[in-house]
Amino acid sequence: MTRVVTSLILVPLVVGVVLFGPEWSFLLLLAAVGAMAFHEFDNIVAGHGIVRSGWPGMAAGLLLLVAPEPLMPVITVLGLALMGLGLRAKKLETALASAAAALLGVVYIFGAWRCAILLRSANPHWLMLALLIGWAGDTAALYAGRAFGRNKLAPRVSPAKTWEGSAASLIAGTLAGVVYAYFLIPAAPLTLTTALSLAGNAAGQVGDLCESAFKRGAGLKDSGHSLPGHGGWLDRIDSSLFSIPVVYLLLRFL
Repeated sequence: MTRVVTSLILVPLVVGVVLFGPEWSFLLLLAAVGAMAFHEFDNIVAGHGIVRSGWPGMAAGLLLLVAPEPLMPVITVLGLALMGLGLRAKKLETALASAAAALLGVVYIFGAWRCAILLRSANPHWLMLALLIGWAGDTAALYAGRAFGRNKLAPRVSPAKTWEGSAASLIAGTLAGVVYAYFLIPAAPLTLTTALSLAGNAAGQVGDLCESAFKRGAGLKDSGHSLPGHGGWLDRIDSSLFSIPVVYLLLRFL
């Protein structure tokens, strides 16, 4: 029940900001959620015995969120700065891991959010589609997995996930994306929306497993405890951090 109540609060807020909010409110939402998710990622990094990047890493992520184009030089400079940050490690054997983890966290979270900005600037409904395929898929996987799940998907990483739940997620996410696009992005061809929804949902499932692997390696069940029924912010957005860049990239090329 707490999971449902949390969703009933968060989903309307996100939908309202994505579809109808001014640019500043959208950026503020991305920055706030990104900062909290990065803090949780930093805690996972620490759980692996790696020096966390802390505020400097978070600041680098926020800079990536608002940096002007072209982004590649910005990412390169941020990477070099985070390498310097790795020198804080007391044991030099961990300096490389610290710098790598910081750069991964910045690109993983804020790089995905930068794709969200680009996707919304093309059409807010494309971003909504990228979010919806994950939301619908997660819900279908949860209930289908409980009812019909028999075969473990990745027992070492996430023992509760099953192939049946994964299939339900793929079907529900694709249907949700296609139906949403049919009514709200009518100019988009069915083949395009189907491909984007399939690929985005599949990517989101991989993102969920990746975060689970990081948490399990750190000995953590959840990334945080700030969202009742969902764990932490990173737990809530892990699939979107993969689905949004994939949808954006495919939309650009297809």
